[in-house]
Amino acid sequence: MQLPASPAGLSDIAQDYDAVLCDVWGVIHNGREAFAGACSALERYRAERGPVVLISNAPRPSQALLTQLEGVGVPRSAWSAYVTSGDVTRALLAERAPGPAWAIGPQRDAPLYEGLGLDFVDGPQDAAFIACTSPYDDEVEVPEDYRARLEPAALRDLEMICANPDRMVQKGDKLIYCAGALAELYESMGGRAVMAGKPHAPIYRKAMAELAVLLDRSPDPRRVLCIGDGVSTDVKGAELQGLDCLFLWSGVHAADLTQGAEAEAAERAAAFLATHSTLATYAMPELVW
Repeated sequence: MQLPASPAGLSDIAQDYDAVLCDVWGVIHNGREAFAGACSALERYRAERGPVVLISNAPRPSQALLTQLEGVGVPRSAWSAYVTSGDVTRALLAERAPGPAWAIGPQRDAPLYEGLGLDFVDGPQDAAFIACTSPYDDEVEVPEDYRARLEPAALRDLEMICANPDRMVQKGDKLIYCAGALAELYESMGGRAVMAGKPHAPIYRKAMAELAVLLDRSPDPRRVLCIGDGVSTDVKGAELQGLDCLFLWSGVHAADLTQGAEAEAAERAAAFLATHSTLATYAMPELVW
C-alpha cells in the first residue's frame, strides 16, 4: 500500500507547483461559512507562487455562483478563476436542444439552462432526455425517493445529463445528496448517465485552458497541483489527468477517516484510497498554509 506524503501545510510543497486547481465545497467552505485557514492558504499561494483555479462540481455556471462565494465569506483574493461542472455541462445540453428535457432539480439551478433554447416537460413520458442538477429538495430527499419516478425513463432508455457528479457534499454540519447519487441509482436501474464534471476530462480541459491564460503559457501538468476532499471525483480525476493531488480527509469522508489515532491517519487515508482504486500524492486533514 503506497502511503501519500503528509505535509504539514501547503507551504511545504508550494515550491513544486506553478498553479493549483482547488475544489470548493468541503475544502474552502461548507455551504454556510468559509474555512479561514484554507482561504488564507490559497491567498498565500497566489501571492507567493501562482494562480489558483477553483474547480467545482456545482451544477450552475460559475458566474451564477460568485455571490454564493462572497456570501459565505470566501475572499476574492483567494482565487484567480472559477470553473464549474455547470460550465462544461452546458455544452452537453446545447447539443441536445431543443429536447424536450425533463429537468430534475431546484429552481435555483435555472441559470444552467439560460440561453440554450431547451423545451421542458414535467416527466419522462414526453422527454427526449433527463437533465439532473440535484434532488428537488436536497435537505430531505434521498436517492431512493426517485426510483419509481426514474423507472419509466430507464424503460424508455432516456439519457440522463448529470450536471453534478458528486454523490454527497457537506452542507454545514450535515451531508446532502447530489445529482451524482441520482445518476448512480439510475445506472443501477439500467439507465445511461453522461457527465462532464470531475472526474471526467472536460472540466479539466477547461480549467487547464484558464491556467494557460493566467500563466501566459501552456501549463506543465507535472507542476499543477489538484486539491480536494472527494475520492471518486477530486482524487480520481487528478489521477486520470496525470496530475498530483493533495487529498483532504476531514471533508466529505470525515466519518470514515477521522476516527482513531491521529498518527495512523495517513495509513487510514491510504487504505481508503486503495478501496476506491486510486491514490493521492499527498494527504492531510484540512487545507492550511
